[in-house]
Formats: sequence, structure tokens, C-alpha cells
Amino acid sequence: MNASSADENPDVLLIGSGIMSSTLGAMLKNLKPGLKIQLFEAAEGFSPEASDGWHNAGTGHAGICELSYTPNYGEDGEVDVNKAIEIFHQFEHSKQFWGYAVREGIIPEPTTFINCVPHIAFVYGQPQVDFLKSRFKGMQAHHFFEEMTFTEDRETIKQWAPLLLDGRDPNEPIAATKMDVGSDVNFGSIARQFTQWLDKQDGCSAVTNHKVVDLDETAGGWKVTIKNTANNTKLVRNAKFVFIGAGGGSLPLLQKSGIDEAKGFGGFPIGGQWLICEKPEVFEQHGAKVYGMSPGAAPTMAVPHLDIRVIDGKRALLFGPYAAWTTKFLHETGRWTDLIKSIRLDNIASLIKVGLYNIPLVRYLIQQGTQSMATRMKELKHFYPAADVKNWKLIDAGIRVQAIKKEDGDAGIVHFGTEVVTNKKKTISALLGASPGASVSTNIILEIVKQCFADEFTTPDGHARMKQMVPTFDEDLIPDAMAGRQRETAHQAERSLGLRADVGSIPA
Repeated sequence: MNASSADENPDVLLIGSGIMSSTLGAMLKNLKPGLKIQLFEAAEGFSPEASDGWHNAGTGHAGICELSYTPNYGEDGEVDVNKAIEIFHQFEHSKQFWGYAVREGIIPEPTTFINCVPHIAFVYGQPQVDFLKSRFKGMQAHHFFEEMTFTEDRETIKQWAPLLLDGRDPNEPIAATKMDVGSDVNFGSIARQFTQWLDKQDGCSAVTNHKVVDLDETAGGWKVTIKNTANNTKLVRNAKFVFIGAGGGSLPLLQKSGIDEAKGFGGFPIGGQWLICEKPEVFEQHGAKVYGMSPGAAPTMAVPHLDIRVIDGKRALLFGPYAAWTTKFLHETGRWTDLIKSIRLDNIASLIKVGLYNIPLVRYLIQQGTQSMATRMKELKHFYPAADVKNWKLIDAGIRVQAIKKEDGDAGIVHFGTEVVTNKKKTISALLGASPGASVSTNIILEIVKQCFADEFTTPDGHARMKQMVPTFDEDLIPDAMAGRQRETAHQAERSLGLRADVGSIPA
């Protein structure tokens, strides 16, 4: 629908077309079909930023192989796996909602956005091997991870992922864990298909080249001023509810809203780059996602991994990410002045303290952004010792703006996670932060819907609709007594998504 012909008073206005906004739009329209929803994207195309295929790791984070989610030993001397269990639980909601979208024809073909890929955690050196062994002990004891296997046997690891052993020192201690029902996800594809579906629904529209430039609170919601960047005209919408899901662009818009809940928030942008290999003779030897341990001061989003990717039907091998210092908040439409313009009297103390207390992180980001190709290849060779520089090229990844806020009376803590900010009236929500955001997008959006559209859950019809979309949205699958229920709902979603038909393989 053309933006100028759309209703001037929508029930819901979505800013940005990434995985968060598009998921919220699709969920709300299915929950209450009569809602009028409008989505505005500043860029020329839908979902061009952090959700885009090559801007996002696309791992389908479920806590299976991401060692950064289990970094610490507990009081019992074993690795604490509670965070991995929590993330797995949240990812179940995403699988359920995506499975529903496929069954309902919202997304016609699952292979356009998700493919089954084993998830492997790989370590080298005896201290790392001991860590992984303890982690496996805790995880495999929980029903979420009962299919996980562990090995220190080199031949077994070679069968799982041959490149890991190619050229490796035979005396180096190594170990790995593996689960076959992992996934490779193109979040940009999901977002675009949700957005395109929404645009076709009665009372809804989704347009590009329209940038939200101002937000003013009204008695009935929000007056939103939008600029058409194609012809420099402006239009105004009066919405009952606004969702700011603009990725790195969310913080400036949240600040424009003037809500009390936004005060004190700052943003810490982190750029990223990948090495990719599109040589069939190389990537055909690697059919998994392999995660390692974080190198020193690296943020969560920079934990190294060697992944097979399936994007728009094409396969390639990805390694990284390499983090980098940047002052831009968006990859496509951001400006180098974004960080400076985000500084306010209420957040300047937090930003200064980040600089003072995170000097190793800042030094790491600068070093990462200025390193040579030879240095990047050295990091890759920790995973793939025989890697040849001629087969790899460097590309840019997305930018993540990490939320900085005052917490527990101490300012300047960098939060490597997802932060949802909602006002007291429940008329506006904004999403800040990064990993594991996209993977647990359904869980995050569920919490926003529960907060801001609570009345829809109290009706029998609304509750039934939500149970169709996310069968366990109001159930806790973590206790052992829920193992059967978890398997039942997981297998239903996995069959709808094609993840159980041929476990451990991806399309040629």
C-alpha cells in the first residue's frame, strides 16, 4: 500500500523492517486481525541492516554451541549452564512461531530462511578441553540437550568437521560437542517475508524510503512525523502504539520520544567483518556451525565461529566476526556523527565511564579494525589450520549498538544483550542491543505483546490464537516434568520447518 493512501490513524506504527518489527507486526495481525498496522523503513529495501543475511551470523542461537553463554564455573566447580538452558527455551518460541507461519502460508517455503545444520562447540588446549567436558556434563543432563554428544577422539571430530583437523598438530588436545538439530537462519529473509505478508493484509501497509524524524506524545498515543526520502515530503501519523525496532537507529528515536524510561541510556556501537569462502572445494568439506571460546577482551558478538551459510539458496563458508571500532549506528544509512549526536546530559556519565572501565575492550576494537589480512588468517587457522588466504575475502557485517545504562547505582556498564524499553502508559516500546536478539525475537516480542496488549490475552479467542502461534508461550518447558511436552512441540515445529526430515544435512 502507498504510504500517502494509508489510514492516518493506525493502531500500531512500526519503525524499521528488521526481524523484531516484522515479527511484532505478523504476531499482532494474527492475534487481532482487525488491527490497523503501518510499517516504515528508512532504507531503499526491507531489512537491510542487522537482520540481513550477511550482516547476521544466522546461527539460530539455542545455547548449543555458543560457549560465551556458559563462561563461568559455578560454586560446585562445574560450568554453569543455566544461561544456555534459558536461551534454548527462548529459541523454542521462535521455532514454534516460524513453524506456524509456514503452516499458515505466511512464509510459503521454509528453506528460504532456515536449514538444518549441526551445531558444534570446538576447543583446543587442555584447559579448554576440561572446560568443555564440564559444560557437556551439565548440559547433557538436561532434557533440552539430551541429544548432545562429546568427544576428544580426533577421527570422530574429523568426521564431524574435516577442516578442523586439516593441518592440525596431532599432539594438541582437542574436544568437541555436537547436536544435529541445529539451524542456519537467514533472518533478513524471515523479516522480508513477514513484512511483505503484512503489507497485503487489510488495514496494513509497509513502505521503504520513509524515515521517522520525530515523535511527540499525545493524549491518545503518539504523533509521528515521517520523511519520504525519495521526494523530501513529510507526512504525519497518529498511532495508539509505536514500536521502535530500527536496530542501531533505535536509540536516537528513543531519545526523541522524551520518555522518562529512556533517560540515562547511551549506545556503544561495534562494527563487524567476516571472512567468507565461496570455493566449493572448501565449503563442501564443512557442513556445520563451529563455535570456539572468546579471545580475551572480545565482546559476545565477536566470539569466533566457522559456519556453513545458506543465503538465497547459495552456500558459502563464513569465519569471524572480527569486531571493529565505529561511531556509526547503522551500516547502510548511518553517519560517523551518530555517536556524538547521541550524547545527552543524562547519559554522558555512563559513556565516560564506559571509556574508563572498558579500556581493554576499546583497545581490542581498535586493534581488530586495523589488523592485516595475515593477522585475520592467523585467527582463522586456530579453527582451520590449512586455510589458504587465496580462498578468502573480507566483507562487512552489521553494526550492533550495545545498550549502556545505569544499573545498581553504577554507571557505564556495557550490556551485551537485548534491552526492551517501554513507557509506563504502554504506548511505546523500543529495542536496544544485540546477541542473541534475532534468534530469540519471538520471545522478546511475546514479552512486548504481553506488556502492551495484555487485554488480548485475557479473551478466550485471543488466548486460543496465541496458543496456535506459539503453543508453549505460557508454559515453562525447563522442568524435567515438561520433557515430553518440549519434545512434542519441538518436533511439530521442526517437521513444519523441514529440520527433522533429513537431520544434519542442508540442501546442495
